[in-house]
Amino acid sequence: MQNWNRTSLITGALAGIAAALLSMGANTQSSLAIVLYAASALPILIAGLGWGNAAAITAIIAAGVTAASLVSSYFALLILVVTLVPAGWLSHLANLARPAPELGGPEGALAWYPLSDILGHLAGLVTLGMIIVATIVGYDSSVSDLMVDMVVEAVKAQEPLYNPDAAAIAQLKSMFTLALPLVQGAIWVVMLFAAYYIATRIVQMSGRSVRPREDIPSSLRMHRNAIFVFLAGLILTFLGGAPAAIGALVCGTFGAGFLLSGFASFHFRTRGKSWRLPVLWIAYLSVLVFTIPAVFFLLSGLTDTRRTIAVTPAGKS
Repeated sequence: MQNWNRTSLITGALAGIAAALLSMGANTQSSLAIVLYAASALPILIAGLGWGNAAAITAIIAAGVTAASLVSSYFALLILVVTLVPAGWLSHLANLARPAPELGGPEGALAWYPLSDILGHLAGLVTLGMIIVATIVGYDSSVSDLMVDMVVEAVKAQEPLYNPDAAAIAQLKSMFTLALPLVQGAIWVVMLFAAYYIATRIVQMSGRSVRPREDIPSSLRMHRNAIFVFLAGLILTFLGGAPAAIGALVCGTFGAGFLLSGFASFHFRTRGKSWRLPVLWIAYLSVLVFTIPAVFFLLSGLTDTRRTIAVTPAGKS
């Protein structure tokens, strides 16, 4: 869906400016930085989902130019590779459809790009974008080491008797070197998918959506091949150095995809149960507060992989 017309180009330009301003706002509001950065994907997604590839491409270019003009080309490059380009690509994939008979479906119907593949692309794009950012900024273990030192100094300021030995500090730094990219990658996949979900709902309510509304609990799963990518990342974490950091990042991004699919599966399995709502609240709160229960949903996502393809009559959105 290209739609190279005046309306789509103007819409794309306005969306790009909005995206750039949201990213710039993240630099001044540190407490809301990650939310604003993720929210900057919304204008790109809405433009692409509602007005097509032309609007998405225009939005990405306009956002890059605006950010480069008002901040710097360095800042523009960072938001492009981590947020804006992934958002534009997701909107492109979401609008892809092919005749259902090509896949063994009914005549006169369209088969839409599977949500499992969209989620897999998102995990891959976030991985690639963060590797590019790390290369640009020169990320290495010294970054995580500095953060650990800052935390230790802060604790010492509160508790003067606190005096951890060097071995414990070294072990903590080693763990944090892997934990930092893992957590960052996971959070960013979750945030961008949330932006995608919100954008699809907004576009559907506006009546401009070409993709049918999907039942997320039953259709949100990871492709089974993503398991091998996740395992490859896990193996890399044992190699040390840059490969280990990349492996941790892969585990975080693709693990987040399996985590999301695990939650979707949990929603699906509890559907229709009288105790569903309180159990869902307990599940989400336990993950947010204790983190460890997330392993259950991760394993659930790993054991339930599939590609669900939405099929609609041709010409019907």
